[in-house]
Amino acid sequence: MKLIRFGQEGNTKPGIINKRGQKLDVSSFGEDYDEHFFETDGIKRLITWLSKNIDNCPKLGKNERLSSPIARPSKIVCVGLNYAKHAQESGMQLPKEPVLFFKSTSAICGPYDDVIIPKGSKKTDWEVELAVVIGKKTSYVEEDDAMNYVAGYTLHNDVSEREFQLEREGQWVKGKSNDTFAPLGPWLSTRDEIENPDNLNLWLKLNGETMQESNTSDMVFKIPELVSYISHFMTLLPGDVISTGTPFGVGMGLNPQRYLVDGDEMELGIDGLGTAKQNVKDYK
Repeated sequence: MKLIRFGQEGNTKPGIINKRGQKLDVSSFGEDYDEHFFETDGIKRLITWLSKNIDNCPKLGKNERLSSPIARPSKIVCVGLNYAKHAQESGMQLPKEPVLFFKSTSAICGPYDDVIIPKGSKKTDWEVELAVVIGKKTSYVEEDDAMNYVAGYTLHNDVSEREFQLEREGQWVKGKSNDTFAPLGPWLSTRDEIENPDNLNLWLKLNGETMQESNTSDMVFKIPELVSYISHFMTLLPGDVISTGTPFGVGMGLNPQRYLVDGDEMELGIDGLGTAKQNVKDYK
């Protein structure tokens, strides 16, 4: 199943994409895709509800805005340097265990929303990533059981301000959490939709030029290991997002370096998770 959310901020509603590729309004189901939904086996309940009600679900218009496919989660846990070539282009050693940092949930926006370069920024960068959405509360889960706690997957652009992240005192979170720095979607594919998340092509284009092109098979730490590892440091709640890292090709790694400017257009995608597009604008 493909889950979407639509409508303007403050008035978003749940929807699905059916097998014909049509976007349907399922707000009559009565629940948003939030922690409670995932915690109470909402995907299964929604499937049961749709078996009786799908013919009554309105179709969405072509111009309907898509929001993040999940309501604001309790946290976004990001994994740094999880592709070998990206660590190399960043001038950093390959980690012996996952590098973790947080991204503020207030950074979440829709897959086609504008990305805003923050005030004082000179080094705003792009990062296409596979994001894992947690389906059940867990802590200290073993690796061989970890996938049972995954609800599905979505596309994430881990937009990053490199000066804030690396050149100012503190943790990476300062360069990761500006408003609009976490476009998610266009949809959440439930776990059964993605046969092998460790073999997905992912890519990002800037103004039509391919900047990143890789495959999740190149990840240093795979999804079961990441879910298990993170759960040993914090409780993962339903709806939480784990962003699994970006491949090589970010602006910081180029020679000369290249960063986003007003008027740029980013387009990105992952097999089975659709494509997203974000226009870049200066803060005003």
